[in-house]
Amino acid sequence: MNPPARPLRGIRAAVLGATSGIGRATALALGAAGADVLVHGNRSAAAAEELAGSLRESGVRSEVLLADLADRAASDRLADRAWKTWDGLDAWLQIAGADVLTGPASRLSFDEKLDLLWSVDVVATIRLGRDIGARMKSQGRGTILTMGWDQAEAGMEGDSGEFFAATKGAIMAFTRSLALSLAPTVRVNALAPGWIRTEWGESAPDAWQERVLREIPLKRWGTPEDVAEAACYLIGPGARFLTGQIIRINGGAVR
Repeated sequence: MNPPARPLRGIRAAVLGATSGIGRATALALGAAGADVLVHGNRSAAAAEELAGSLRESGVRSEVLLADLADRAASDRLADRAWKTWDGLDAWLQIAGADVLTGPASRLSFDEKLDLLWSVDVVATIRLGRDIGARMKSQGRGTILTMGWDQAEAGMEGDSGEFFAATKGAIMAFTRSLALSLAPTVRVNALAPGWIRTEWGESAPDAWQERVLREIPLKRWGTPEDVAEAACYLIGPGARFLTGQIIRINGGAVR
């Protein structure tokens, strides 16, 4: 029996925000495809170690790096440690984002949520993308993925629509510009998921469940694994002519 194909064997990847949801699914998909994976988390050290252990058991290298992305100094140290762990990186996946819809942060004020999203999602993405991008350009190769949102440009009503459109829209605009800055050496693209059944989706009220199915032509929620597969494609050789793109993973929803 032939062993399973591992098209990303030899790729050194760092996944930021890897301890849950889309980040965890992406780290596992990368490992299954043969990539070595640096697992980043913030306060979820146990979850990060468990994931790294699972990746090692699958036959790839994996290490854990913990850092609060809202802390600029900690982010700088993270970039340096990540780069030095395996003497360079081939893929940087900036999936980490502040969760302001569930848990304690869901009770913050609009201003507090906006400040948190801006520091974690936007500022950290920009600063780390520039840092790692410059290192990759000097190295002579690399790919960067950022995390947008499929409704950022069209907009959505309500508080969450307003702050997510503002922050994810900024990330998507930055992605296009960074791609131009780093071409032709480094490719930079953004994932723009639509309705993905992460923790919030699991407990969303019936009205939201009905809205999701109404808006998606494929008539189902997306899964973290759907986004993970797109991420694997974008950092793999099949996407070698793609850069500066916003890839919507949204079941065909028209935005």
